Amino acid sequence: MSESVNLRSVVLDILMEVNEKGAYSHVTLHNALKKFQYLDKNERAFITRLTQGTIEKLIYLDYVIDSFSKVPVQKMKPVIRNILRMSVYQILFMDGVPESAVCNEAVKLAAKRGFHTLKAFVNGVLRNVVRDREKWSSPDFAQLAGDDEIFMLHLKYSMPEWILLKWQKEYGTDRLVKILEAFEEESSTYVRCNTIKKTEEEIITSLKKQGVSADKVLDIHGALKISGYNYIAGLDAFKEGLINVQDISSMLVGLAAAPKENDRIIDVCAAPGGKSVHAALMLKGSGLVESRDISGMKVTLMKQTAERMGLANMRVEVKDALVLYEEDIESADIVLADLPCSGLGIMGRKPDIKYKMTLQKQKELVRLQREILSVVAKYVKKGGRLVFSTCTINREENEENWKWIGETLGLVPEEMETVIPERFLVDDVSRKTVKEGYLQLLPGVHGTDGFFVARFRKFL
Repeated sequence: MSESVNLRSVVLDILMEVNEKGAYSHVTLHNALKKFQYLDKNERAFITRLTQGTIEKLIYLDYVIDSFSKVPVQKMKPVIRNILRMSVYQILFMDGVPESAVCNEAVKLAAKRGFHTLKAFVNGVLRNVVRDREKWSSPDFAQLAGDDEIFMLHLKYSMPEWILLKWQKEYGTDRLVKILEAFEEESSTYVRCNTIKKTEEEIITSLKKQGVSADKVLDIHGALKISGYNYIAGLDAFKEGLINVQDISSMLVGLAAAPKENDRIIDVCAAPGGKSVHAALMLKGSGLVESRDISGMKVTLMKQTAERMGLANMRVEVKDALVLYEEDIESADIVLADLPCSGLGIMGRKPDIKYKMTLQKQKELVRLQREILSVVAKYVKKGGRLVFSTCTINREENEENWKWIGETLGLVPEEMETVIPERFLVDDVSRKTVKEGYLQLLPGVHGTDGFFVARFRKFL
């Protein structure tokens, strides 16, 4: 490990921002890795694994710590509880890390952060966890939960109980477990090729020259699955604007939109811009994609992406999706509405989401989604198309909004069977709903993040 950087101290700083100050884990981790991009691949992997693992297992880690500490986790000094959390995660889930090193480094961290008087406490809790490691690294969750099925899943997957109860009711226990298991699997990285600049084969060659594994996604043109990279923004293909990160589920929005050359597309909540880039590439340099977001900072980042990719047909601007712009009424061939949502379908990539969301917040998001849809549906010209999407699996935000759009906004659901790749039609439900105009992707079922996409036509 690098002498100049204490990797555990970096992780502690990230955990303090996320767990104590409400920062988003993916943003904070990205910023840390960018700051320390000179670290080697193993060091960066250690930071990522320990950060994401600790956040992902937070509920269970707190349960374990509370079993050994007279002071409840929630009453501890924030620095101390996060040192204990990351240390217990290493002891229970990172086999390659010596337990003695974990304990010693935790004690040193406590001292360095000004808590000399709590060194013995930290050491005592961790030494007790080490002695009982076998029990806690592979516990009998049913026994711990007293045969309470929901509490057992709550501990095993560190998932808030309200989410479990909701999804059990909506999807059944068997499918719920598949979803939870999928969230714990390692997420793959997908990129979209800039085939305006170079062919897929030329881009794959560039990636492989830098030791990156790159494979075509056969049923989605221009998509690659990549692995074996250290810092993606450091790759020549990225710097030259040959690739842009975009998940497979997100790419289905472009497929559903099915733009024609010279179309005018308005992407109303566009950040971070992957769908706008995809649409601009599908237009083959023609037409116009107006990529909008309310955040000036996000718009700046999207402008940088458009410039890096060389997309002259992608215009990025600060605009509020809740404001009706008269000049845009019935002007768009396609409106992309990937709206603010609970984000619970992408917990595998952003595990802190599950701790930040509540049932009340979700209800407020449904109201916000409908307010935005009521405005942006007016931008669709006669014969044009609205594509509505979210990265969640909650029915109020998805199927119920799909029904509401058809009943309220004068838009007609349009089948997607002709544009959605066959492999996503995994069961009778999926086959039925794509004919009706929407598709709900579920982790552990469809092989993707949790994602919803629907499309509509405007005939009147």
